[in-house]
Amino acid sequence: MRALFLLLASITWLGTARAESLVISLSNQHIDINSTYNGAQLALFGVVGRDSRSTTRANAYDVFISVKGPSGLVTVRRKERFGPIWLNREQQKFADVPATLGLISSRPFTEIVDREFVDRFGMRFDNYILPKGIAQADPFAAALMRLKQNDALYAIGDRDVSFLTPDVFRATLNVPAMGPLGVYNVEVALFAGGVRLAQAETFFTVGKVGFEQLIAREARDHGVLYGMATAAMALCFGWLASVIFRRD
Repeated sequence: MRALFLLLASITWLGTARAESLVISLSNQHIDINSTYNGAQLALFGVVGRDSRSTTRANAYDVFISVKGPSGLVTVRRKERFGPIWLNREQQKFADVPATLGLISSRPFTEIVDREFVDRFGMRFDNYILPKGIAQADPFAAALMRLKQNDALYAIGDRDVSFLTPDVFRATLNVPAMGPLGVYNVEVALFAGGVRLAQAETFFTVGKVGFEQLIAREARDHGVLYGMATAAMALCFGWLASVIFRRD
């Protein structure tokens, strides 16, 4: 609720902005990964700032949110049978693919904007991950999105934004357990009557803490020593097991 209070307090300076402005805030800017981590949820609060030109707007507001995880190069391979075995025969690489992608809105996107806007910028994964010239019908692109959805890394929630008042809204952002470490970008767009009125951006980070962070740091900074220590521990546990379960 502290985030919501800060948002309401910020309305005092929104009156000097354009017709509509957005102020957003997350319940937490950092997600800690420990031994019990199984995904996380963040609350996003938003406040619509209006001036005299927008107070008589007839249409209710709608909100569209995208949450994109760290991007990178992804290779999709297709297996084919070659005699008694399966081999990777063809592959296609996609650049700047978000590791996770969540698309959230207050209503189904086709009810917020017209069909032409949906086709160009709509609530579809291919609008966010595929370069121009590659359609979702491409078998490798379709396989990429299917695999991401099967792993719960890509998801759509078309009624996951709720308005607490006509000008204040709340949304729940889901961070999948398999999501990578790094910076996650959040983009929020405000619509009314099929027109985009304002937008705002924020971010949060996902990182390890405690013993997990210590192990990860040592493995990265002292790889040789970490490997030797791991091998020594394996030998010790193997010897200990042989002693405990030894038959006389």
